[in-house]
Amino acid sequence: MPIRSTRTLSYFLLIWLIVNLIQSAFSELHYDETYYWVFSRFLDWGYYDHPPMVALFIKMGSLLMPGTLGVRLFSVLSNVAAIFILWKIAKAYANNLSLFILLYSSMLILHVYSFITTPDTPLFFFTVLFFFYLRKYLDNDRMDYAVILGLIAAGMLYSKYHAILVFAFTVLAYWKLLKRPSFWLIAGLAVLLFLPHIIWQVSNGYPSIEYHLFDRTTLAYRFSFTTDFLLSQLLIVGPLTGIFLYYYVYRQKTPDVFLRVLKFNCFGFLLFFFLSSFKSRIEAHWTLLAFIPFFILAYLYLAQLPRLPLWLKRLFYANIALIVLTRVILIFPVPGLSKIKGLKQFWGKETFAKQIHGAIGDERLIMDNGFQDISNYNFVNQTLKGFSYNARTYRKTQYDYWPIEDSLRNQPAYFASFKRHNETLQQDSIETNRGRLYLTPIDSVRTYQKVAISVKGMEKRVGAGTLQRVDLELHNPYQDTISFSNAGKWKCFIEYGFTQQIYDLGDFREIPGDYRHLRIPPGGTAAISTTLRMPEIPDDYRLVFSIRTTPFTGSRNSKKIPLTILAN
Repeated sequence: MPIRSTRTLSYFLLIWLIVNLIQSAFSELHYDETYYWVFSRFLDWGYYDHPPMVALFIKMGSLLMPGTLGVRLFSVLSNVAAIFILWKIAKAYANNLSLFILLYSSMLILHVYSFITTPDTPLFFFTVLFFFYLRKYLDNDRMDYAVILGLIAAGMLYSKYHAILVFAFTVLAYWKLLKRPSFWLIAGLAVLLFLPHIIWQVSNGYPSIEYHLFDRTTLAYRFSFTTDFLLSQLLIVGPLTGIFLYYYVYRQKTPDVFLRVLKFNCFGFLLFFFLSSFKSRIEAHWTLLAFIPFFILAYLYLAQLPRLPLWLKRLFYANIALIVLTRVILIFPVPGLSKIKGLKQFWGKETFAKQIHGAIGDERLIMDNGFQDISNYNFVNQTLKGFSYNARTYRKTQYDYWPIEDSLRNQPAYFASFKRHNETLQQDSIETNRGRLYLTPIDSVRTYQKVAISVKGMEKRVGAGTLQRVDLELHNPYQDTISFSNAGKWKCFIEYGFTQQIYDLGDFREIPGDYRHLRIPPGGTAAISTTLRMPEIPDDYRLVFSIRTTPFTGSRNSKKIPLTILAN
C-alpha cells in the first residue's frame, strides 16, 4: 500500500476510534447492554438468551475502564480491527480507499455496532475475520488456514447462534468444501471448542433452544411484520442510499468462489429473515451479518465505475450528516425526539435508576416488568441487589438462573411496580421521570421462581370444558426447605392457566386439592394429584403452572405445554 494510502487509513481508523470512545463514554447504555453487564458479573459457559462472548468482552473492558466506557471498550477496539481486516478483503479486488471510507461511513448499521455492546458486536468481528481467512483457504487448502478457521468459527459460535447461518450459506455456495478433509478439521475443531457451551445447555435443560424456538413465539401474524422488516432493511443501510446499494449488490457479478460465497451469505440472510417475518416480528439488526458481504459487494460494484456519480456522492454525504446528527443526539438528547423508539432507550434511564435508589437506599429491589429496568438499576448503582421477578405473563430470562433470588429469599426487600397491585398492603410511592412508581416493603421475601413443576398424564388433545386428572411433580432447587402453608403474612397459591401467545395474561386459577401440607427439603421433590378444567372454547393453547406468592403476580414454574381443545 502506498505511504499516502497507509497514512489515510491510519487517520481514518484513529478518528473512528476516538469518536467511538467519546460516544461510548458519554452515551447511556442501551437496556440490553446493562443486561449483558450483569452477565459479566456471573461469567459462565452459557446464558439463557445467548452464548457467553458478550459477557467476556464486557468483563475484560470493565477490568480496564469503569462505567459505560468499560462496557463498550472491547466493542470499539474490535470494530476498528474489523474495519482494517475488511479493507484487506476489499483491497484485494479494488484499491480505492476513498470510496471504502465514504461507503463505510454512510451505512447506518455499521455505525450502530461500532460502539454498543451486544452479542452482535463480537460476532461482527469474528465474521469479518472468518471471511478474511476463508478467502485464503478457498485459494489454498492449507492445514494452518483450517486450524485458524476452526478457532474463528468457535469464536463466532460463542458470540451468537446466527453464526450457524454463515456456515450453512458458505457450504451452499460451494458444496465442494465437503470434499476437503481439512474442512472437517474446521468443523471438528469448532465443535470441540464449543463443547463446554453444549454441555452447559444439556445440564440446564436446553434453555436457549426453548427460548429461541418456543418462548419467542409472538402474536398472531400481522402483515406489518413483513413490511416493517423490508422497510427496516432499507433504512439500516442508509435512509437515502439503501435502495440504490441493494441494486448495486444485486448487479455485482461473482467471478470467483469467494464472491459467490459472499453473495449467498448476503441474500441468504435477508431471505431467511424475510421468510421468518411471516411467523413473527423480526428485529432489524438480526440481519447484521448480511451487511458484511453486502458492503464488500457494493464497494466492488462502485469501484468498477469510471467515476462515482455526483448525485450518489451527495447522497452518501447526506447520509453521513444524518448519522452524525443522530450520534450527537444520543449524547445531547433533544426533548422532541424522546419518544422515538430507537432513540429513547438511550435517554433518561440513569435518572430513573438513581431516583429509585434514592428512595430505598441499599435495600434489595424486585421488579416484574422484564429484565431491562432492573438490569439498568443494577448497572447504574453498581449493585447486584436488583432482581427481575419472572412473571408468568412474560418469558424466562437469565435472572431465573442466577443466584440473585437465593440471596433475597426470606430477606427484606422492596417490590417496585408502576401498578398498584394490592390495596390492602402498605405501599409507598415516588414520582419518577417515568411516572409514579409504587414501592411495597416486604419484611421477608417469599418467592419460588426456580421451583420446577412437571406434569404427567396430561392428554394433548382434549374436549372443551372437560376435567383432566394429572400428576404434578415439584422440585425444590433451593438450599432450604420450602413450604406451601399459608400461616404467615405472605400467601402462596399453586395455579394453572391457559395462554395462546407470549405475554398473554391467560386465565389462571388455583389447582383443586389440599397441598398446604407439602414440605419439600433442599434438592427434593414432591408429587401431588389434581384435576384441571379445560377451556370452554376450542382452540390451541399452552398450559402453564405458576406458583403465586403475595404480593407478586405469579412466576412461571413449568414449561408451556401445548394443548388442542376440541369441540364436544
